[in-house]
Amino acid sequence: MVRGVRGKWCGTLLLAAALAVGGASGCGPEVPPAPGGPPSGPTAPSAPPAGTPSTTTTPASPSQDTPSAEVLVEVVVNGGLAGVRNRLVVHDDGTWTVRSGTRPPRTGRQTPAETAALKAALEDPAYARVPERPAGGPIADGFQYYVTYRHRLVVADDGDRPEALRRVFAALPEGGPPTSP
Repeated sequence: MVRGVRGKWCGTLLLAAALAVGGASGCGPEVPPAPGGPPSGPTAPSAPPAGTPSTTTTPASPSQDTPSAEVLVEVVVNGGLAGVRNRLVVHDDGTWTVRSGTRPPRTGRQTPAETAALKAALEDPAYARVPERPAGGPIADGFQYYVTYRHRLVVADDGDRPEALRRVFAALPEGGPPTSP
């Protein structure tokens, strides 16, 4: 009997506190949050977890990368005597952006024929057979190239560039992978 009165008293206090605050009573089907996790139930915030990309779109400003097409290929170049880390992104429509260190990005557009040549080099069955990793060790002060096409990453260096990869490099904007600091 003491247990029943105590439980009733606790429920009454919770209800009174909830009415005073204007929130939920704390009683009912809500599940308490896991330790360290977000609260659950109707009072939980609706913000996405940290690191989740936002789905809100904002008008583009000239300084933002707002490509009108899907990424066709991405080439990242690391190394060299100057220790560069450059990134080239080419889109299906031929637009491209190069980021080199802290310098402002360079942008441009390939002609339809140049874009077609790049697509042909990437879709060549010989390119599909290019090993994903170089066979030998890295060359001292040489460049490493990370080429991503259709979710496949190919890593190459200055000493190990098969002919099919050289054809892809020759079809890239500005004469090949961005190696200048």
